[in-house]
Amino acid sequence: MNLLFDAWLPVRYSDGSRHIVSFDKLRDADILDFDFPRADFQGAAYQFAIGVLQTLLAPEDEDAWADYYDQPPTSEELLSQLEKARHAFNMFTDASDAPLFMQDFDLLAEVEASPFSGLLIEAPGGNTLKHNTDHFIKRGLFDTASLPMAAIALFTLQINAPAGGQGHRTGLRGGGPLTTLVLPNEASASLWQKLWLNVLSRELFTYDDPDLHSASVFPWLAPTRQSKGNGTEVYAKDVHPLHMYWAMPRRIRLVVEQGQATCDLSGLPSDVFVREYRTQNYGYNYSGEWWHPLTHYRKNPKKPDEDNLSTKGQPGGITYKQWHSLSFLDPVEGSIPARVVSAYGDGRYDLIQGPQYQRLWSFGYDMDNMKARGWYSTELPLFVLPQRKRDQLLKHIKTAQQLASESLWMCRTEIKSAWFEKPGDAKGDFSFIDLQFWQRTESAFFETVSVLLTAEDSDIPLTPEQAQRWLLALRGTALDLFDELVLSAADDHKHMPRFIKARRALTGWFIKGKPLVAYRQQYKIETNF
Repeated sequence: MNLLFDAWLPVRYSDGSRHIVSFDKLRDADILDFDFPRADFQGAAYQFAIGVLQTLLAPEDEDAWADYYDQPPTSEELLSQLEKARHAFNMFTDASDAPLFMQDFDLLAEVEASPFSGLLIEAPGGNTLKHNTDHFIKRGLFDTASLPMAAIALFTLQINAPAGGQGHRTGLRGGGPLTTLVLPNEASASLWQKLWLNVLSRELFTYDDPDLHSASVFPWLAPTRQSKGNGTEVYAKDVHPLHMYWAMPRRIRLVVEQGQATCDLSGLPSDVFVREYRTQNYGYNYSGEWWHPLTHYRKNPKKPDEDNLSTKGQPGGITYKQWHSLSFLDPVEGSIPARVVSAYGDGRYDLIQGPQYQRLWSFGYDMDNMKARGWYSTELPLFVLPQRKRDQLLKHIKTAQQLASESLWMCRTEIKSAWFEKPGDAKGDFSFIDLQFWQRTESAFFETVSVLLTAEDSDIPLTPEQAQRWLLALRGTALDLFDELVLSAADDHKHMPRFIKARRALTGWFIKGKPLVAYRQQYKIETNF
């Protein structure tokens, strides 16, 4: 099976039908999206396809990029480019010494095999199984995978690889990185357009022509650079820039079987399948500063010599709290959007006569070392801001976000004060309060942002009435959450005095709290609700 030429990609067409297609068919305007059975596989499929297009079809300049956005290459042109890397995308072949996609060059024949389910990031680990503590995520749910599902599972693990024990390396972007992509706003946009918006021309992403037979691009084409010992780290200078799309921190070999089986992931019959894999520690140990084009980074402006940090998933999900950081360059905060996101705002929308806004899709795992706490996937608006207005408007956007953060803090604080006699000693995960607050105020936030973007006066872009609507949304949401989680949920009334005291404190803060007073003064709001 070859991932560039065989049919293995599940897709959804505009008429609602679902089919399995080969890579060259992705140019079809009637294909709207991938159709993988898991959200993390769906995100990985985008990164796989973008990586292939960036590696084999990157246009020389932005004009050529725009031409392919409007009119994809012909099937013959695409197949001709894919042929250049056929040797690097085999998943299974009769030749025992042939390199296999994302798998160790060594057969790892001496290593004891593990169940296939261990490739899934949320699967219970070895100690969990040994001590029989897999209470919430059970063993044995995914024992058998077809070769296509094994391929995407392997790729998903390699690009998201969390800490995996001694010598089992994390991914090039760290464990569980957030990926941010640009998507067209139109619901009818083709999958090709969704992918191509995230391919960079050689004008924007400069690098030497790649040697497609080199492990500098595809690390599985040569023996693994093992990392047991000092001085074995892999830095950006050691490999070709395209290596970032194909980084391979884990040493893995799939144990492929032939016969008759049903894939536990897709539910489809398969005559080539995987039930086990072998893994060895001390694979590629990526270190230093990397700038993956699909990833948001932070750089400490006060310590420019320190390495950048990729953004990871966190409890509470991806909300408008992070929106401005993921969307706009902010030197003050040291926030640097993914290169594909900046490319659209810096001129691509003119090239394709696109709208002033598209969609920003951000997704990734929330990891606690080896443990997956959750998977988050969120779409947010992506606005284009003229450079002359960007810095000024960002200040007002961040002011609105900061007020929301402080309102949430006060809401959470008073809910805990109502729940607990000693709220400072309360333990547990209260991120569910945060998530509800951000979700319920999101619509009002982007309504406020829309006003900011169209305001003629960039110094005071909101009228008192418009600014007050934002305050009312925050106040209403905070009080509603308090009432739902405290008053409505109370099963007895012996703590009612504590409940009332906490609610009065929350109500009073929205009248006399320093952040509220400052906001009303800034936008000349005269009423206190």
